Amino acid sequence: MMKMLLSLIALLSAAQLARAAPPTCYSRVLSLSKEITESFKELQTSKAVDSCVETLPRLYLDIHNYCVLAKLRDFVAYPRCDTVLEVNELKEKARSLYTILISYCRRDLVFLTDDCNALEIPIEHSITEN
Repeated sequence: MMKMLLSLIALLSAAQLARAAPPTCYSRVLSLSKEITESFKELQTSKAVDSCVETLPRLYLDIHNYCVLAKLRDFVAYPRCDTVLEVNELKEKARSLYTILISYCRRDLVFLTDDCNALEIPIEHSITEN
């Protein structure tokens, strides 16, 4: 009985360790891009934020598209809405994603396209493909 109990504990511990594995560059970039896209959508639909939010550049991200780098750069450099906390937080996340893409993960990622127009239109499945 004790041997079965120890085996069960060992099995459960191994399962926990498998789930606690550190994220890969790709999984981190993918999850952060989803988080940024969702935050941007929420910001656009929120009634409680400043009207300048309507003038922000569109922020639909597809990490498989090389143009995502320019899109992130443009968004972070956008001069308006500096007084809106939510926009500053979003810009900080975008800056982090850009840094991860160009430094930490630059050799690990493969861009499948460079169609900049594709990032102007929100396509729900573009983030979750592959």
